[in-house]
Amino acid sequence: MFADRAKILIRSGKGGDGHVSFRRELYVPNGGPDGGDGGRGGDVIFEVDEGLNTLQDFRHRRKFAAKDGEPGGKRRCHGKDAEDIVLRVPEGTVIKEAESGKVIADMSGENRRQVVLKGGKGGLGNQHFATATMQIPKYAQPGQPSQELWVQLELKVIADVGLIGFPNVGKSTFLSRVTNARPKIANYHFTTLNPNLGVVDLSDGRGFVIADIPGLIEGASEGMGLGHEFLRHIERTRLMIHVVDAAGTEGRDPVEDVYKINKELSAYNPEIAARPQVIAANKTDAIYAEGEDPVKRL
Repeated sequence: MFADRAKILIRSGKGGDGHVSFRRELYVPNGGPDGGDGGRGGDVIFEVDEGLNTLQDFRHRRKFAAKDGEPGGKRRCHGKDAEDIVLRVPEGTVIKEAESGKVIADMSGENRRQVVLKGGKGGLGNQHFATATMQIPKYAQPGQPSQELWVQLELKVIADVGLIGFPNVGKSTFLSRVTNARPKIANYHFTTLNPNLGVVDLSDGRGFVIADIPGLIEGASEGMGLGHEFLRHIERTRLMIHVVDAAGTEGRDPVEDVYKINKELSAYNPEIAARPQVIAANKTDAIYAEGEDPVKRL
């Protein structure tokens, strides 16, 4: 199954504790404090990886933790800073706080790298707490605690054009003809279980991306069929091509199909339904109806 959602636990590193020690050398019987500072804990960073297109890496591993900073040492030795943990995600991933649903980061456009949890600062050693009245401080500062958070990752594919329409109207075939994509094509419902992406190359060297959005049926906005899983993939498209079975080979009326799908889009997000839409009358070679031409009706 296409991995476009994942819930994971992330944890930043704890700061290392400051150290309590005193200078002890030959001929220096009462040396001052020389405890070193603790190191910084590791951050949790999300980074866009162009080579990824699913969240598969987060399906089987749920916890990701950065290392803690090292504690300080004697003779003013500072603890080592911990390495950050970098989690690589595909472009278009939205990072949300799992409990509240609040968006923390949207990994698209210019946003390629985001620190989501900061590691704790290291604590100060006892050398910092010596004063004229307290010359032998026997305490040091503990490192700052780590932060822990459950986050929900959601992938919304990045495409300029979205192909929408009922199952089995020919969206995948259309995609295979106009782009370099080679989706699975067969004559049964829900052949397409994953959003397929294809690039259209134009003669002037430019191009754009088309996404085949599967799973739209009546009731999709309420979670019927596969619609609820994939409606969010339309959110980033600028234009939709609405593929319609003009011949009504499955017994549906093509004009009613257009209204039904647009009703689902409006129910999901009215702003998406208001975007530009091109209607593509498909399967015209199978029209045998007497009387009014269904393409003209469309």
